[in-house]
Amino acid sequence: MLVSLYNGTVVVWNHETQLMVKTFEVCDLPVRVARFVARKHWIVVGADDMLVRVFNYNTLEKVNMFEAHSDYIRCISVHPTQPYILTSSDDMLIKLWDWERKWLCSQVFEGHTHYVMQIVINPKDNNQFASASLDRTIKVWQLGSKTPNFTLEGHEKGVNCVDYYSGGDKPYLISGADDHLVKIWDYQNKTCVQTLEGHAQNVTSVSFHPELPVILTGSEDGTVRVWHSNTYRLENSLNYGMDRVWCICGRPGSNYVAVGYDEGSIIIKLGREEPAMSMDSSGKVMWARHSEVQQASLRTLGDTEVQDGERLPLGVKDMGSCEIYPQTIQHSPNGRFVVVCGDGEFIIYTAMALRSKSFGSAEEFVWAHDSSQYATREGMNVVKIFKNFKLKKTFKPSFGAEEIFGGFLLGVRSNNGLAFYDWENVQLIRRIEIQPKHVFWSESGELLCIATEESFFLLRFLPEQISAAQGANDKMTEDGIEDAFEVLGEVQEVVKTGLWVGDCFIYTTSLNRLNYYVGGEIITIAHMDRIMYLLGYIPKDNRLYLGDKELNIVSYSLLLSVLDYQTAVMRKDFSIADKVLPTIPKDQRTRVARFLEKQGYRAQALAVSTDPEHKFELALQLGDLTTARQLALEAESQQKWRQLAELATTKCQLSLAQECLHQARDYGGLLLLATTSGNVEMVGKLAEGAEEDGRTNVAFLSYFIQGRLEKCLDLLIDTNRLPEAAFLARAYIPSQVSRVVRLWKESLSKVNKKAADALADPAEYSNLFPEIQQALLAEQYLKETHVRVRASAEYPLVTEAVERVADCPVAAVLTEVPHSEEAAQEELVPLERESTTTALVQSIPSEGEDTRHGISSTAEDLLCLEECSSQEPVTMKGEPEEVQSSSVQDVIPSDESAACISRNDLNLTGKELACEAAAELEMSDLLVSADSGASEETSSYDDLDLEADTTSSPVSAVMEKSPHELVLEAELSHTTTEELISSQTGGSQEPPNEASPQSSAEDRLMLLEPVLSQEQDKQTTGESVEPEDESEQELLLEPPPAESNVEEESEESAEDLEGEIADEDLDDLDMENLDLIDEDLLSE
Repeated sequence: MLVSLYNGTVVVWNHETQLMVKTFEVCDLPVRVARFVARKHWIVVGADDMLVRVFNYNTLEKVNMFEAHSDYIRCISVHPTQPYILTSSDDMLIKLWDWERKWLCSQVFEGHTHYVMQIVINPKDNNQFASASLDRTIKVWQLGSKTPNFTLEGHEKGVNCVDYYSGGDKPYLISGADDHLVKIWDYQNKTCVQTLEGHAQNVTSVSFHPELPVILTGSEDGTVRVWHSNTYRLENSLNYGMDRVWCICGRPGSNYVAVGYDEGSIIIKLGREEPAMSMDSSGKVMWARHSEVQQASLRTLGDTEVQDGERLPLGVKDMGSCEIYPQTIQHSPNGRFVVVCGDGEFIIYTAMALRSKSFGSAEEFVWAHDSSQYATREGMNVVKIFKNFKLKKTFKPSFGAEEIFGGFLLGVRSNNGLAFYDWENVQLIRRIEIQPKHVFWSESGELLCIATEESFFLLRFLPEQISAAQGANDKMTEDGIEDAFEVLGEVQEVVKTGLWVGDCFIYTTSLNRLNYYVGGEIITIAHMDRIMYLLGYIPKDNRLYLGDKELNIVSYSLLLSVLDYQTAVMRKDFSIADKVLPTIPKDQRTRVARFLEKQGYRAQALAVSTDPEHKFELALQLGDLTTARQLALEAESQQKWRQLAELATTKCQLSLAQECLHQARDYGGLLLLATTSGNVEMVGKLAEGAEEDGRTNVAFLSYFIQGRLEKCLDLLIDTNRLPEAAFLARAYIPSQVSRVVRLWKESLSKVNKKAADALADPAEYSNLFPEIQQALLAEQYLKETHVRVRASAEYPLVTEAVERVADCPVAAVLTEVPHSEEAAQEELVPLERESTTTALVQSIPSEGEDTRHGISSTAEDLLCLEECSSQEPVTMKGEPEEVQSSSVQDVIPSDESAACISRNDLNLTGKELACEAAAELEMSDLLVSADSGASEETSSYDDLDLEADTTSSPVSAVMEKSPHELVLEAELSHTTTEELISSQTGGSQEPPNEASPQSSAEDRLMLLEPVLSQEQDKQTTGESVEPEDESEQELLLEPPPAESNVEEESEESAEDLEGEIADEDLDDLDMENLDLIDEDLLSE
C-alpha cells in the first residue's frame, strides 16, 4: 500500500504484516498524490512544489524529476498499456507525459475554469478519461483531442472526485461534490441515473468496488458509506473516528479496501472471500459471476488425462441472470435444487433449468441432511424452519442467533456458544461453549467436525443416548443431553473448507495445504500455491475437486479404495479391509502401510508396504533380522547396516552384528565387538583393514591393544605424526627413538630449522636422558617375557591388585627412602642359578596339610604367579633386606647366596598358602640382593636365634631348604629383578619421594615376628597364627608378650632404615645371569 503524506513523505506499507517497507523523503511540502507503475518498478509522486518525481521502489533511486505544472499537483493517473501518465493541477490544466520520450509533455488539455481535482481513465476504453473540477463539471476527454468529448453538469458546487464502473454491463461513472451529493451518470446517454444522499459534509472520494456490487463514498464528515450498486440502497455506514476521509481505493481481485484519513490509513475487508460456487454429487458445478449464473459439467472431460492441480478445461454454460447478487450458492443434498442467497434474500431454483421454486428474506440459508427441510435466519434472533417449501416452525433461540449451520442437527451460534436443535420438534439436544466457524457432518450422520479460529474438533454423534434421555427426563439439563456427543480428538489446524468421505475428513488449511484426517493421522494430499475451496469428491473418478476466487476448477487424485480401507480399519472391520486391499494400486500401498503403522499394526504394514525404506524401518521395529538383512543387502546403504548392527547386538546375534559392521565399514563398532568378545584374530584383521581404508585412529588402537607397538610407530610415521611417534617411542620402544627423532628433525627443518636443531637424540645426548638405559633394558625384558596375548576369558579369574597384595604376603613390600652415601657405594651381586624344577618337586613334603598346598596346575595358580610377579617394582630399603617367610619352618640364610634373612619368621596362614605352588615355578629365577653393610645396621638383632650353615654352597643350600623357603626366595628374586630394571640410577639428582600413605604395604617397612625356639615344634605341624586384623593389605602378627622388647627395637630399627635407600647401578647388571619367566612353562 502506497501512502502520500501531508508532511512531504511517501511510505510503502506491507498490509499483511503491517510493517513499513520503504520511506521516501520527497520534499518539505505536502505530497498530494502518489501512484505505482508496477511494470517499471516505479512510484510517481506529485507535490505542492509543482514537481513530479519518479523513484525506483526497489533501489530507492530517484529516476527523474521535472516541473510539471505552475501550481499544486492534484492528481496523477497512469495509463494501463501506454508509457503515459496524466497529471492535473490547480493551474486548471491536464497534461500528458511520455516517459519513453524522456518525459516529454505530449499533450495539454485545456477547458476547465477551476482547479482540476481528479482524473480517471476509462477501464473499457483506455483512450478515454474523465476529469472532475471545482468548476462544478465532469468532462470526458479523448487522447489526441484538445477539446472534451462532452461535459456532465448537475452538481451545485465543485466536484472533488470521479470514478468509472469497471463492469461491462453498465456505462456508468460516479462523482462526488461539495454539495454533499453523490451522482451516478450514464456517460453514453449523458444523463444522471441516480443521486445518493446521506453525507453531512463535502464528498471527497467515490469508488466502484472492482469485485463486489457496492459503491464506496467518503466524506469530510468522517464516514465511509457502502451502497448497493444495483439497488443503490445504503448497506452500511463506517466511522472509525479518524477525522476526514480523503481517498478510497479497492484492490482488484480481492475484497480489501484501503481508506485514507487525516489521522492515518486503514484496510477493511468487505463481504466473503469464498466464491459463490457449488457442486452436486453428479459433477455439475454452478457458480455466480457477479449476477450471472453459470454451470459446467465434469462429465464433459471424459477420458481426458488430468494432472493434479491443473486447471480443468470445462465448457461453461450460461444459466441466466439472478435477481439478487449471489453471495452463496448451495446445492441440496440430492442435487435437485440450488439456493442462491444474498442481499438479505434467498431464492431456490431447480438445478436443471434455474427456475424459481421458492424465495424469501434471509440473512443465511442452510439445508438439513435431506432435501425436504431447510432453515433460514432473519436478523439476530429469528430462525425459521421449512419443510417441503412451507414454513414449519419459527423460534427465537434464548441466546440469540448470529449464525446457523445445517446437517443432521440444526446448529445455532450465539455469543454464548453453539446449540444443536432437533429438526422435528426444535428440542435442544446439546449446547457447547465454543465459537465455531464451520460445522461439517458426515454422510452417515455419525461423525461431525466443529472448526474454530484456531483448531477443529472431531465428535461422534450418539442418537441412542438421545432416545434414552428423552425417556428419562432426569437426564435433560439446561445445556441439553450431556452424553449426546463423544469427543474423538482435537487438531491444531485452521480449517478453511471441509467435507467427509466415509470416516475421512478432507479439508483445506489456512496455510494452503490439502489434508485429510483419519484415525488420528493427518495425511497431506497437496500443497497449493493459492487459496482453494473444496467443492466435492466424485468416487467413480477418484478425484477431489476445488475452486479458487477466479472460478478456476482444479482436481487432485484421491483413491476411494484407500479411503474405504482406512475407514474399515478404523471401524475394526478387518474382513472388509482384507477385501478392499487387493483393489488398492501398488503405488498407494505405502500410504496404506503408514496408516496401519500409526494404528499399531506394524506386522500388517510390513506385509503391505512397497517402499524399501519403510519396510526396513518396520522390520527393525518388529525385530525381524532376516527381513532387515535382506533389505539392507538390496539397498547397499551403510546407514542401514549400522542400524541393523545395533539391533543384532541388542539381540546377541554377534555374527550378524559383525557382518553388518563390516558391510558398513564401521571400524569403531568392529573394534568394540572384537574386544568385548575377546577375538584376537578379529582385532588383527580389523587393524589391517582400518589401516588400508585410512582409518588410522582405529588401526592405531587395534595395534596398541595387541601390543604391536612397532606397527603403531610405523602408522604414526606414515601419517606424518612424528611428534606423537617420538613420544610413543620414548615411552614404549626406546630403541627406535633415534630413528624417529631423525625423521622429526628432517620434517621440522622444512618449517623451522632452529626448532629442529633443538631436538636432542638420546644416542648423542645421553646426559639429557638419564633413564634411557633402564628403558632399553625394560624394552628387552618385555620383548622376551610378553610374547603371548592373553585371552579375555582369563581376565575374570584375575584378582584385584589389593587382593593380590593381601593373598601373597611373601612379596617384600619395600618403601623408597632418601638417598644415602652408604647406599650409593653398594654394588649388586648377581647370584647363580639355584636349582632345577625337578629338585624342587622332590623336596615337597608328603604330609597331609603340606600336600593340600602342593603344586597346582590350574589357571588360578598360574594367574596368582603372574600377578605376584607383576607387582610394581620398588626400591630396596637399607640393609638388612627383610623378607616375609611363608614357611612354617625356620629360614636358614646362606652367606654365599647373599641372602638377607629377616629377624622374624611368620607363620603360614591358609590364605598365604594359595600362592605357594605357583611361586615354586619361579625357582629358576632366584635372585636375592645382598648388602655388605648389613651387619653394621643389624646390631639390634643380635639376640635373634638363627641357624645357618655359611660354608655350604649355594646349590646345596637351596637343596636343603624346604619348599616354602624356596618360595620365599623366588618371590624376593622376582621382585628384586623388577625393581632393578625399573629403578633409577644412584646418580639421580631428583629428590626422593615420600612413602605414600595409601597402602599399608608402602607406609612402613614390613616387620617380621620372631619365632620362639620352644614354639618351632608346634609350628612345624602346620598350625598358623591368625592375624588380628585381616582387612589390612599386609600381614602384621602381634609378637608374644615375652618378646615385646624385640618389637620395640625392631620398630626403632625400621625408623632408622627409612632414612636410607639403596643405589642400584643398572649399568653393572649382568643380564646373562638374570633369569626371566618361562612363558612356555606358564602356558603349561
